[in-house]
Amino acid sequence: MIVWSGGRLRSADEPLVGPWDRGVTAGLGVYESLVVIDGAAFAPTRHLARLCRSAAAVGLGAPDLDELREAIETVAREGGWAYGRLRITMTAGSAAGAGDGVTFVTGSEAAVVQQVTAVRVPWVRNERAPLVGVKATSTADNLTAARYAHEQGADEAVLANTRGDLCECTTSNVLVEIGGQVLTPPLSSGCLGGVTRELVLAWADEAGLPVHERALGYDVLDEVSGGRAHLAVSSTTRGVAPVVALDGAPVAPGPITLELRRLVQAQRLENLDP
Repeated sequence: MIVWSGGRLRSADEPLVGPWDRGVTAGLGVYESLVVIDGAAFAPTRHLARLCRSAAAVGLGAPDLDELREAIETVAREGGWAYGRLRITMTAGSAAGAGDGVTFVTGSEAAVVQQVTAVRVPWVRNERAPLVGVKATSTADNLTAARYAHEQGADEAVLANTRGDLCECTTSNVLVEIGGQVLTPPLSSGCLGGVTRELVLAWADEAGLPVHERALGYDVLDEVSGGRAHLAVSSTTRGVAPVVALDGAPVAPGPITLELRRLVQAQRLENLDP
């Protein structure tokens, strides 16, 4: 792992956050994850913009974007991974206005994900929660749902919201191919506004692919199980990945989904900062 903080690279085992930091004691902090492709981070401008929005939402000061851009480039270059994952983390520090929060950037090699498996879970996302759309470090809910999925032998958990609508997965947005189009829940569902999700909608529109935002009931997953629809996820490190098993039973990828995956792969190589 490559680690940067305070303007320079650090040892991976060097302590950075104190026990008084509310990032540790209360999970008060924000983060961003970026993918590294051939030694360079993808879409840093979009990720930094969302980091600023998240920081403002939880009451943190604005990050130094110039410094963070340099940190991103340094970590990606130092790692030199053909495919990697980079994370920016900002903690709140000891008290509001104390200015002793910590910002650090870490990076490591990642595996290219071709497909995923998923399960339904007995919990829901609260679309009216105060941190909807915020990449907060307090992710215990997601980790609990993800652990449930892993115990069932799956990679991802698919969540509904309190209205019974399809929302998102624990670490990715969700896509449903049905009726000759690919649909993804709107932000009003409570899902995170994923950077890849945003780019998928834009790139698909330019390419003439039928990909749209639309509210879907959670029961659309029955259509997937029955072979009448197809499921996929989108995220920074996964790109667009078809779901090939739901609740332990095999399901087939959709043809538009596979075309969308190829489009995203090509676009990410063509422009590193769209």
